[in-house]
Amino acid sequence: MRERIPKLRENIKGASMTDLRNFLEDVRAKSEKIGMLAMKQTQYRGSLDLSKRNTTDTSQKQAVDLDTSVQDMVDFSPIYRCMHIFTVLGERETFEGYYHRQRWHQARLVLDFPSTQVSMQAYRSYFYQVAGFFVVEDTVLNTTQGLITKHTVNELWELAVSKIASALRTHTSLFSEVQMVRSVKELVVLFCETLQSFDFQVSQLYDLLLETREQYSELLMRTWYTVIKNIFAVDNYTPMRMEAEEDLQVFARSFPLEDVAIEESYPQDLPFSEFVPMVYGQIKEFIHKCAGFAENLNLSHTETDEMVRKSTNLLLTRTVAACFSELIHDDRLRLSQLVQLSVNTTYLEKACEGLSSFIANTTGVSSDTSMLPRIYGVSCFTDARADSEDQIYTRLQQRIDEFFELSQYQWMSPEVQTAPSSHMDDLLAFLGSTFLSLTSLPDNVCMTACMSSCKHIARRLFDIMVTEEGPFNQNGLRSFAVDVKRCEEFAVSLPLKGIDGTYQLAFGPIRQMVDLFINMDWSAYLADYGTGKSRYPRVRPTPVARVLCRFREKEAKRGLLSGLRSGDRDRRRLLETIVKRLWELDPDNRGPPPVVLG
Repeated sequence: MRERIPKLRENIKGASMTDLRNFLEDVRAKSEKIGMLAMKQTQYRGSLDLSKRNTTDTSQKQAVDLDTSVQDMVDFSPIYRCMHIFTVLGERETFEGYYHRQRWHQARLVLDFPSTQVSMQAYRSYFYQVAGFFVVEDTVLNTTQGLITKHTVNELWELAVSKIASALRTHTSLFSEVQMVRSVKELVVLFCETLQSFDFQVSQLYDLLLETREQYSELLMRTWYTVIKNIFAVDNYTPMRMEAEEDLQVFARSFPLEDVAIEESYPQDLPFSEFVPMVYGQIKEFIHKCAGFAENLNLSHTETDEMVRKSTNLLLTRTVAACFSELIHDDRLRLSQLVQLSVNTTYLEKACEGLSSFIANTTGVSSDTSMLPRIYGVSCFTDARADSEDQIYTRLQQRIDEFFELSQYQWMSPEVQTAPSSHMDDLLAFLGSTFLSLTSLPDNVCMTACMSSCKHIARRLFDIMVTEEGPFNQNGLRSFAVDVKRCEEFAVSLPLKGIDGTYQLAFGPIRQMVDLFINMDWSAYLADYGTGKSRYPRVRPTPVARVLCRFREKEAKRGLLSGLRSGDRDRRRLLETIVKRLWELDPDNRGPPPVVLG
């Protein structure tokens, strides 16, 4: 019997070790279920409110027994028996060493995150397994006498936190969908709350979630860029129509109308198009999303408020501003749409002035408007409006250029044309109707559009007269003057507000240029140039000299110099003298004067 005792001891040790190995395999296999149970119990007991984003139906809640413990799922008796047997046999250290090695090995397997892009289900499986592993360790710590220590468990936990942080930083940087980031964040929060209930330190993981918040905000802005671009694409850029008072009342629930003039009769048109309330609504939705992500991150109301304000300002100054800039400079956008867009920015800016209070109400800070920081990003609408106004002026000038490309002035006309050119009639008709559509814009914008257009027409007329090649005669010049006069009459007749004669002043240089050549008033021009009594103060001598050379070319064509009669030679010398004196009047001229061809 005495000889059999050592063999019996070995058999007992072997059997208990077999039971221990089976136990370790069992907890490894059940770790995911254990972790899932623990995390769902944390959620359903009310520690977290994730129901707004991760809705779980009643049947699923009922399937989770809130009183079920890990010991109901795993039989821990093998580890207790094995520890007792090895203790009695005096080999407890052997048992503890084996258990520690096996659990560290299992920990590394559990914490080894898949290296490829994974689904949300894979993330759940990962965190459930990690949670299950530490729930088991906590149970062993509290139900055995010294098998493992708190220090040993904390070492494992530090390893876990390091591995989790590394895996999340690597994988979340590859996320391209907002909802994926949001779902992972909520899963990690639930994981942290669960492990914290078992007295594990989770502050590092919360810090990691704050890093993820920056990425979430960036992805959110990319998503909103597409959303706002789509809103711009589907808008019809015409004023919104309210068919009845009930429609207006419903609309007023989602959009502030304090700055909108409301008429008593219906149907009536609001001054802005549909994209104004749609963009405004999406900005508020963005704020809700940002504030929602900050929930359960252990942030104060003030910290959440600051975070949301920062993200909102970035949305406005980067995303919304970029969308407006691309839209405004889209060549497919018609002039009438640009006008409506400019109006829209005014009402969007006024509506968004209330965003500061809206954020305060959303984040739970004091809504005292005198203490709230201003949302400086709202200035993006001011910038967009200025950009759209500049683009209106540019588009008008482009259309004017298109009409002038059709011009064909007959400079050697045998007779004076009494009617304006067809292209000029068409141009002024277009501008007349266009200027009327600008009345929805501020007066200063309308006046600038009219003045810049008149100046551009005058500049084009002046350039045509100076840069055209070939000779001209008085008939051609007087025919050209008819167009100039028609433009002056158009400027005087403009119905838009402005100082009397303001728009007509734009045509001063070309009018004085034409009059100088029609009157051939060279002695007065040369004598009075640069003085306060000059009749042609807005005409510089250099372009006059260039045009005068062309006028002489006309006479050469008729052969007035071919006979070399003394009178003709005297006239040519006189023209050369005038050209030379004109050239010398301009201090910017350095080279010789242009040649008077004969």
